[in-house]
Amino acid sequence: MQALAVSGVHKRFGSVQALQGVDLAVERGAIFGFLGPNGAGKTTTIRVLTGFIRADEGDAHVLGMDAWSDTVAIKARLGFLPDIVAFASGFTGQEFLNYVASLRGIRGRLPRQAELLERLELPNAALRRKVKGYSSGMAKKLALVQAMQHDPDVLIMDEPTEALDPLMRQELFSIIRETRDRGATVFMSSHVLSDVEEVCERVALIRDGRIVGTGSVEALREGKARTMVVEFRGTPPDRLSVRGVEVLSRDGVRWELAVSGDINDVLRELARHDIADMTYERLSLESLFMGFYGEDGGRELTGA
Repeated sequence: MQALAVSGVHKRFGSVQALQGVDLAVERGAIFGFLGPNGAGKTTTIRVLTGFIRADEGDAHVLGMDAWSDTVAIKARLGFLPDIVAFASGFTGQEFLNYVASLRGIRGRLPRQAELLERLELPNAALRRKVKGYSSGMAKKLALVQAMQHDPDVLIMDEPTEALDPLMRQELFSIIRETRDRGATVFMSSHVLSDVEEVCERVALIRDGRIVGTGSVEALREGKARTMVVEFRGTPPDRLSVRGVEVLSRDGVRWELAVSGDINDVLRELARHDIADMTYERLSLESLFMGFYGEDGGRELTGA
């Protein structure tokens, strides 16, 4: 059984068609990335999955249950981090965590809660303070703890790294991987492409309410050009006689290349010349994303 399944989902808000036939399938025990710029339909899809809004057409299921009609049963097994973190101002940090736990029928401080508070560096002194005085980073940490403190079977996170410093970002990635290793499913929406690239195994790209590409990160990269910068020592050659290489720019001895062919062929060709320096950049999802946004329609990537 799939952890998340979305089929033919449409959603309109007034004159705005937010989702136009979204199809997604996320297997259990996966870390799945959901990519798209603001306004692409990421948050609307998540709100359908979490039962906060009802789709106009199509079906959405979480752990085999209907996302709308079975939302109460789903929420007992779901952890959710919204894109915008807001708290009732009267709560202290600890009171908020206890309140969220009580909504799930849990009383007392959970062992998982204590671990997360320590790893995300939210000390007791901070938990005794009113949340209205929290910085954006502290508020995000508290929201992350409430989403994970009950060891959910499915964890859905909308822009999870926003407002986190680089060290906390890496710690969160470690926690996400450990969550997956315990058998849970993580669905992570973001417009920070490097985050998804670092932690996710499979991804879907959404544009204007439609899925435009799905697959593993490596499958999405397949066939896409990568950037190589070569600095020749002495006079550079007139040209490079190798397939799958386009010279993007020449600045004296410094050439920028787009490499879509076999890297071994490129290296053999370059070895015939005197090279002072060379960099070969891993294709970022940002470059990949812009390429897909120039395409019409969605497709399933081979090698996924």
